[in-house]
Amino acid sequence: MIRLLRLAALAALLALPATAQDRKEVDIALAMGIDISGSIDPDEAKLQREGYVQAFRDPVIIKAILAGANGRIAVAYYEWSDAWVQRLLIDWTLLDSEAAITAFADRLSAAPISIARRTSISGAIRYAIPLFGRSPYDTERKVLDISGDGSNNDGGLVTDMRYEALKERIVINGLPIMNDRPNPFGFPSEADLDKYYLHCVTGGPRSFVEVARNFEDFPRAVRKKLLQEVADSGPFNGPVSDFDIGLGELADGAQLAQSGTGGSGRRTGRGDDDYTRFVQPEYELGCDVGERRSREFWQRRFGVTPD
Repeated sequence: MIRLLRLAALAALLALPATAQDRKEVDIALAMGIDISGSIDPDEAKLQREGYVQAFRDPVIIKAILAGANGRIAVAYYEWSDAWVQRLLIDWTLLDSEAAITAFADRLSAAPISIARRTSISGAIRYAIPLFGRSPYDTERKVLDISGDGSNNDGGLVTDMRYEALKERIVINGLPIMNDRPNPFGFPSEADLDKYYLHCVTGGPRSFVEVARNFEDFPRAVRKKLLQEVADSGPFNGPVSDFDIGLGELADGAQLAQSGTGGSGRRTGRGDDDYTRFVQPEYELGCDVGERRSREFWQRRFGVTPD
């Protein structure tokens, strides 16, 4: 009887959820949200995907991932378009070895590519908040990457969702794609998208914007962005000279990080835990400019306002 009781107690103990002490600590939890709205054609979607695949196969980035204080990071990858259209391609995955990083890149390369309709950056941010909440890893640095070729035109205001993410101490970085190729619907390109991302999307300490000049430039931009994020996640276990080939490319991005949100040195008087204070001043065109442009376009072209 005593033996049975002991076995039952052991079984109950094994069934308990993992405690905080059981959870592995990572240098950064990085969620990547990729735009698949209707303004992106299949060729452009493929260029985006290949940009991330190439980045995670890059020896410099692999070396940087494994050189942090804990020697590992956690990543998740999802696609987004309309306010309630988000597709999780790869859930939280631990990258703690070259083999694990290669396997992640292979999974990403093999995943099917899809295209949806509208552009809801606010929906993409909203989706990421519980995604970070259920991460099985512990970290002091949670970073959300948002990449896309247009401003928010569906769902809630992007600044409202940014505020909610910053309250959860999630840093938001941006990778706007300056797309001047014809839109399938005839919607004009946005020459100020980089400024929109800087003022309306990004936020949090050391947040930054890395601009892709076009879709062909996307692989370079995503590589630079990932390298900066990983390098910023903690001290390297080794001399800085080991990373000269990569860190030498970070000068422009680092400057954007410092001037972009005031997260590098500027104190607000309310403590660094208040991430909502690390944002740019209000955008001169208004952070609802995407919604207004969308309404004006559909009204002018078709005499209707989209739902």
